[in-house]
Amino acid sequence: MVVHPGPGHPDGTLVNALLHHLDGLSGIGGVQRPGIVHRLDRGTSGLMVVAKNDDAHQGLAAQFAEKTAGRTYLALVLGSPAAEEGTVRSWLGRHRTDRLRWCSQPEGVGKHAVTHWAVEARVGTVSLVRCWLETGRTHQVRVHLTEQGWPLAGDGTYKRRGRRPPARLAPFLDDTGQRPMLHAWELRLTHPRSGAPLAFRAAPPGDFGQALEALGIDPGRFGSVD
Repeated sequence: MVVHPGPGHPDGTLVNALLHHLDGLSGIGGVQRPGIVHRLDRGTSGLMVVAKNDDAHQGLAAQFAEKTAGRTYLALVLGSPAAEEGTVRSWLGRHRTDRLRWCSQPEGVGKHAVTHWAVEARVGTVSLVRCWLETGRTHQVRVHLTEQGWPLAGDGTYKRRGRRPPARLAPFLDDTGQRPMLHAWELRLTHPRSGAPLAFRAAPPGDFGQALEALGIDPGRFGSVD
């Protein structure tokens, strides 16, 4: 689901759905983005936080800006990292010839992006990688992992020649290439009013969970917070 209205998506977005169910949302994001503190790519599943009033929006936005909000993703990638964990740092900007893609740029060009990662499981030529973010740039996880040589399964935008998913994954991948196997799994915040620590987890949805099961990985490992 697209997060907010924009060119080509005037309705049917998350914002439209929220406004249908709620009397109002924070107005800080403007008419098209009320309550939207951060976004997910259209094909990415998982957790988002939305502000119901301006005070909440300011408090939540400050946590993302100050990098105190914790965001963890699960990524099913084609490839097997040589190490068990690592960090990718680069400057991200739009690709010069393909405006739908983003890529790493020379230092100081674009926006600084930092992705930490660790391997959760390896199954042949496929790996399940956990990523936690210092920054939240457009396509950040997809670009960083692809540039390491591990494109996301099902990602038609950043697919690489010669990297085909194993046959057992095919039934769970979107033929259009618009559903990369990327899931916003965990979100850790501080309540903007009380200051209480908050932690949320969203179990992998049907297609992602079924893909894990097909690889022999138990999706139950990634359930709710204890």
